[in-house]
Parts: sequence; C-alpha cells; structure tokens
Amino acid sequence: MNVFEEKGITHLDLHGIKHSNVISEVIDFVYQYQDMIPLIIICGNSNKMIELAENSLNSNSVMFSKPRFGIIRVEKL
Repeated sequence: MNVFEEKGITHLDLHGIKHSNVISEVIDFVYQYQDMIPLIIICGNSNKMIELAENSLNSNSVMFSKPRFGIIRVEKL
C-alpha cells in the first residue's frame, strides 16, 4: 500500500495495485487512517480502478466525493 501525506492529508495511491486487491486495500486504508479523515484515494485514469474503489466505499457506507477524475476524497465513515 503506497500511503503518503501531502498538505496535511493522507493519500493512498492505487497505481501498481492489482484490481483483485483494490477492494481490500481501500477499506484497510480507510479504517486504518479513519482518525485522519479527510483522506484521498488516487485511482488514476482507470475507469475500472475508480469503479472498484467506489464500490468498496459504497458497500461499507463510507461517504466520499470526487473532486476531479481519478481522485476520491473520503469525507465520513
């Protein structure tokens, strides 16, 4: 899991993560860093990666926004 902090916000970069691992990586990240919300998930330009990350968050009732294409901002658990 490629996690880093930028401008005081913790980020998860999904580049290089296999599609089969995205759901667990996203949820692990959100729960591990829940005390630091808002969080950023970088999906890149892959529609499949974005869809998998969104499905993972939706299935766990995590509120999020999409400030721009390929970026998901976790707002609330």
